[in-house]
Amino acid sequence: MRRAAPDARLRRRLAGLVLAAAALTGIGLAFFAYLLFGSEKHGLALPKLHGQASWSPGEQPAPAFELRDHEGALVSLAALPDRPILLTFFDSDCVDQCPLMGRDLAIMLRRMPADDRPTLLIVSVNPAGDTPASIRDALANWRLAGPWRLHWLRGTKRELASVWRDYGVTVDPTTKTVTHGLPLFLIDGQGFQRTGYLFPFLPNFVALDLKTLRDEVA
Repeated sequence: MRRAAPDARLRRRLAGLVLAAAALTGIGLAFFAYLLFGSEKHGLALPKLHGQASWSPGEQPAPAFELRDHEGALVSLAALPDRPILLTFFDSDCVDQCPLMGRDLAIMLRRMPADDRPTLLIVSVNPAGDTPASIRDALANWRLAGPWRLHWLRGTKRELASVWRDYGVTVDPTTKTVTHGLPLFLIDGQGFQRTGYLFPFLPNFVALDLKTLRDEVA
């Protein structure tokens, strides 16, 4: 049986869709080329740090806090050594994204020269579940315990909630787990936020940004 020829209107509609797609592709390629080659011409520069948000030196002070870590030491953001800080928010009982991010950070820290490693601060998002024992287990299982400065900060729900709020982290405990935001903030040696990453991120970009901060004060 002979097949009927396609409807003329359908052919015209398909042709129009192809042309529209080609036009959008051309616009996208042109915009990408502008970012690569035209931004310098027009005085626009790509960000030198790789997070989803970045700030200039001295622009965004990191909100201060004082909490005890999993070893009982009192940790104050202002009293930490004059070196960059990576700040994030974990749940030691997490079996989803926290272990993945923890292992990524561990790989990055192991690859860095000892003198270039930042201080790693982890703020608990599970006040009841983050015990010293569960934290030590998580650090071991995620291979995040190592020869670098690390503090997993604990506290009451009220104490921790003020830090969550100051850094824009949403924490939503449920009956089985804790749903929470998973940002990573890079704070320079002068106590200013410089960039923030959302998981998943590329650890190599974080290492490059740490090098950029080191070069600023060299």
